[in-house]
Amino acid sequence: MEENKMKKSKHNISLLYRALLALKTEEECEAFLEDLCTPQELDAMAQRLSVAVMLSKGAVYNKIVTETGASTATISRVNKTLTYQTAGGYEVVLDRIKSDD
Repeated sequence: MEENKMKKSKHNISLLYRALLALKTEEECEAFLEDLCTPQELDAMAQRLSVAVMLSKGAVYNKIVTETGASTATISRVNKTLTYQTAGGYEVVLDRIKSDD
C-alpha cells in the first residue's frame, strides 16, 4: 500500500512540475500560484527565495531577519540547502533572476 501512495505522490509532483513549466508569463504564474497555494504558503516560498537571494549576496543573518522577517531557523535551513543539500534548483533560479536584474 505504501508503494502505491509513493507512486501517486511522484505522479502528483510530476504534474505540478509540468503545470509550472506550462506557464508563459508572470501573470499566468501569479494566477496559478494564487489559486493553488494559500497566502501563507505563497509567502513562505517567496520568503525562502528572498533569503536565498540575500545569502547568495553574502548578507548576514541579522540583516536577513530584518529585511525578510524570516526566522533564523528558516535562514539556516535555506543556507544548509544552498551549501550542502542542493539539487541545483536554487543555483539555476538565482543565476537566471540575477541576469534579469
